[in-house]
Amino acid sequence: MAPKFGTSGLRGLVVELTPELVTSYTHAFLEACDTGSAVRIGWDLRPSSPEIAKAVIDAIAAAGGTAIEDGALPTPALALAALSEGQSAIMVTGSHIPADRNGLKFYTPNGEISKDDEVAILATLGVVANGIGKKMNSQGEAIAAYIARYVDGFGTDALRGLRIGIYQHSSVARETMVKVVQALGGEAVPLAWSDTFIPVDTEAVDPETRAQLAGWCKENNLDALISTDGDADRPMVADATGEIVAGDVLGPLTARLLGAEQICTPVSSNTMVDAIPEFSDIVRTRIGSPYVIAAMETGNVTKVVGYEANGGFLLGYTADGPAGSLAPLMTRDCLLPILAPLYMARKAGCGLAELVAGLPSRFTATDRLTGIATDVSGPFLESLCADAVARTAFFTGMPAEKDVDLTDGLRVTFAGGDIVHLRPSGNAPEFRCYAESSSTERAGKLLAMFLEKTKTLLA
Repeated sequence: MAPKFGTSGLRGLVVELTPELVTSYTHAFLEACDTGSAVRIGWDLRPSSPEIAKAVIDAIAAAGGTAIEDGALPTPALALAALSEGQSAIMVTGSHIPADRNGLKFYTPNGEISKDDEVAILATLGVVANGIGKKMNSQGEAIAAYIARYVDGFGTDALRGLRIGIYQHSSVARETMVKVVQALGGEAVPLAWSDTFIPVDTEAVDPETRAQLAGWCKENNLDALISTDGDADRPMVADATGEIVAGDVLGPLTARLLGAEQICTPVSSNTMVDAIPEFSDIVRTRIGSPYVIAAMETGNVTKVVGYEANGGFLLGYTADGPAGSLAPLMTRDCLLPILAPLYMARKAGCGLAELVAGLPSRFTATDRLTGIATDVSGPFLESLCADAVARTAFFTGMPAEKDVDLTDGLRVTFAGGDIVHLRPSGNAPEFRCYAESSSTERAGKLLAMFLEKTKTLLA
């Protein structure tokens, strides 16, 4: 499968991300987009990332630009540094997908590239850029500024008294999370450092990992357990029992703490947010942060935030944190939706589970089928979208359709409130299934039922 360029930048097999291809996309980005005074470069902990980053840095210098090497660091830390300095950035990461794949994420001085930027970059591929540029090293200033953002915003007592486990695996934020928890007064308990890259998808955590989280919480007497995906733009948070709090639950809690007036979130996110009284302005988008960002930039509301079902949170204004201000960050962030719910639970004198229990009772479950190419899943999904008879046959045993939403894939709401959402991944050969219901058990049952049925039809 050839490398693909879309909502998450460039993605492909490592063997196909040749220096020539990386150079071509880097030069096209420099030519097609505003890149500010310099381009910052960071990478995740995949074995292939440093070498790909070197190709990016060399390409920038060969085009006459200034390349600032930030090293291995969280994607939101790189983006924050670029936004703060009027610079652009390229992050070398494949996010949550396996280590045999990698990619590039592009940022202009205004944040993530837009859909228009994508079109312009593709149209400029093949440009030959020549010049004499320079290479610089940031000496860790980006990570320091990222940590300071949360210390300044939440204060040094925000997590006082909390014992927090940190599933480190191969997250590029594994050391940063420890430092932040400690800086906010909490006790950090590092767990399961890995020298081998582990692809963690915060939307589809496997049963073995869930059991491991529960075991760690019990063995270490934890108040909560936190982690991220590979490049740390998606959070993973578990309560004291090891039960994972879904990303589209972390989002509304974080928005509530910050006093947001408008929420922009994909159509796949939990509808529980619609039942929270203080959130009257909710904009639904296609799935992918560029669509969320476009919606955030369209309205006239000042206090606007965005979040995705994977937990990545976007802040569109200077918000008041518990101890100080939090600067805007128009890219998916992992730390803000981790820290906000933990702080809220501590302030309320309850556990994270009790805090979540106070929200409207809507529960989601999601998972994916891997190795499913879009030329296989596409016709299957198109037939369901276009044919009510085909949908009735596929959803045998379900109540009558109440609503069919084709914003992104096929999202069917049934009489009684159950929801099933099917769509191909936009950046990997995967097919995702989302389910929502009034209980965790029912949501899980729906997910298992229709994921297995889809697997049978597509295998």
